[in-house]
Amino acid sequence: MAEDTREDETILADPLPAEDGAHPDDRVDDERHDEENRLKPDFVRAVRDALENGDDTAAYNLVEPLHPADIADLLELLERDERRELAAAITDLMSSEVIAELNDYVREDMMEALPPDAVAAIAEQLETDDAVQLIEDLGPAEQRAVLDALDAEDRAAIESALAYPEETAGRLMSRDFVAVPEHMTVGDLIDFLREEGNLANDFWEVFVVDHAHHPVGSCALSWILRTPRSVALTDVMKRDQTLIPVTMDQEEVALMFQKYALISAAVVDANGRLVGQMTVDDVVHIISEEAGEDVLLLSGAGDGDINEPIRDAYTARVRWLIANLGTALVASFIIAMFGAAIEEMVALAVLMPIVASIGGNAGTQTMAVTVRAIAVNQLTQANTGRILWREMRVALLNGTTIAVLVGLATALIFAPKLGAVIAAAMVINIVVAGLAGVLVPVIFERLKQDPAVASSVFVTMITDSMGFLAFLGLAVASGLTG
Repeated sequence: MAEDTREDETILADPLPAEDGAHPDDRVDDERHDEENRLKPDFVRAVRDALENGDDTAAYNLVEPLHPADIADLLELLERDERRELAAAITDLMSSEVIAELNDYVREDMMEALPPDAVAAIAEQLETDDAVQLIEDLGPAEQRAVLDALDAEDRAAIESALAYPEETAGRLMSRDFVAVPEHMTVGDLIDFLREEGNLANDFWEVFVVDHAHHPVGSCALSWILRTPRSVALTDVMKRDQTLIPVTMDQEEVALMFQKYALISAAVVDANGRLVGQMTVDDVVHIISEEAGEDVLLLSGAGDGDINEPIRDAYTARVRWLIANLGTALVASFIIAMFGAAIEEMVALAVLMPIVASIGGNAGTQTMAVTVRAIAVNQLTQANTGRILWREMRVALLNGTTIAVLVGLATALIFAPKLGAVIAAAMVINIVVAGLAGVLVPVIFERLKQDPAVASSVFVTMITDSMGFLAFLGLAVASGLTG
């Protein structure tokens, strides 16, 4: 490749020539991807046809140009048996990068189909945190077989990570980092980085440690490159560090990265010794996972993964449907108490679902805001009272607005007195919904339970029951019936 030397001695590489007049930045694989960078159905169908015809060569030739992330997407689009057939046809393309990109359920299924030595060979190519994620989902016997097939160093690192609880920094951290003693100068560090052949592939800062391997500071690569060689690391390093305990929950780790705008951070054990690092790419994955998990928990949909086995999906969802059945019976009991009034005035049966429905939606809105505030540490014991008062005022404004609209419509269609009753019931239910939407998640959080798990069931029960009770009770008390 030709080189262009400029007057300032900057060496630039000539750009590669574009093929067929195309712009260098244009896609060269449009026959495989649509405008949103997803694999086209025709391409997926062509791979399927090749597998059905037993033409492994054709399948290989179709898949070979794909990026590892696209190969992972292709595997997830296929049926279980087709995945295994394709994996057998493209053995040397099933790199660690492909495995790392796979959906958890798909990866687990494919790892179970491979012999332990093949899984071990893939694990050895991965970073420790990715290798742990690969192995942790296997059964105890499969785990042991894979670990036995690893070399001693990799096995020790993975076993050490597996000893920590799931979804903690110790399980997720990378053990590939750069740490140097504090007596070095910047020049010593630069020479070390250039000459040492066994360094981490990617790192953004160098950790400085004392004789006991306790982190005492860190140096960003940008500082190192811009500082004279003679300067001591202790004079240029950042002493104020954000240290992450190995037992810290992954959600708290993500919040720390967000709060302090971190790119990487040191992970320390119970004795304060540096044992690993968390990097922003790991945190992006955590944030995505936690956000999706909370949304699915609010709906009682379990993991909510389209690759989740049917049995697991059924088990996760049916228990919350049963719980909903129980709470619905409470609302039905309240309706039964006013059966005579409903028989006497059919309009009550027509209107009461409106009160419950609007209240339920209001409660869900407040609950979603509260769960998110708890998740990102915006709602704590220090400000619970203030947030509760804020949401009550919002609920009162919402309730008044909806009450006026519903009350006027009911008065025009049925009777003014009934309009006043439903308006009052609407205000009561929406205010109660606001109260429940804050208090239910907060109570779960105080009890050390995930507020996203069961809040929706209880909030719905409260708003439905209170809506029916307020509307029907006010109708009877006002003399509309009987």
